[in-house]
Amino acid sequence: MKGIVNIVEEEGVEHKNPIVIEGLPDVGLVGTIAASYIVEKMKYNEIGYIESDLFPPVMVIHGGKLKSPFCLYGNEEVIVVSSEIAIPPNAVYPLTRTLADWFNNINAALVISITGLPVKNRMDIEKPEVFAVGNNEEVVKELKAKQVELLQEGFIAGTYAVMLRECYKRELNAISLLAQCFPVYPDPGAAASVIGSLDKFLQLGIDVGELMEKEEEIKLKARDLMRQTALSASEMQKSAEQDMPFMYR
Repeated sequence: MKGIVNIVEEEGVEHKNPIVIEGLPDVGLVGTIAASYIVEKMKYNEIGYIESDLFPPVMVIHGGKLKSPFCLYGNEEVIVVSSEIAIPPNAVYPLTRTLADWFNNINAALVISITGLPVKNRMDIEKPEVFAVGNNEEVVKELKAKQVELLQEGFIAGTYAVMLRECYKRELNAISLLAQCFPVYPDPGAAASVIGSLDKFLQLGIDVGELMEKEEEIKLKARDLMRQTALSASEMQKSAEQDMPFMYR
């Protein structure tokens, strides 16, 4: 029986306790830009896609081929979750629960969600800092051992917040990596910082030089997705304001 959100895998795909990198559209499109660059540089194959009537009725065309905008890439040891469309607010919970169930079924060793941490003085920051949030004590100890700076105060909302919680419920180790970024503009520089931090968890050895060289080109290409994501985030923020932690109101 199909659910509200469905993951469709290519036949013959095997998994060996993979590390999952989740790069969905969010503030600064940090996760989206990072995920796309990782897939390109590591030459990961498409291993599946995600479909749902909750998503916009959109398909994308790459190299003359019709594709889902919500794809899964990788190999036996690494999986990258990427989307070329903004996540509608009403799809956040069904999507994250379906993904968390799938991560549990494939015995994911670690789920790494990449997002941005908006800062007003981003123009003055040459190399954005990366902070982390872990969903259990074991992961927090690992982050400290790898000398990844923990986010000490604040809150996170949206897809990544729900993902940390849903993974916790399934006893899956999960972290969010948050890079300082522009609040309302695509930020390839922040994506580059996060890709560097990923080497503390898996040795991709990706050179981010080309990413920085194409910074302006990427900003132009990503502006429509940034606009869609900002609209979606605005809707989520309106519904979340009532639930905002008291100390941050």
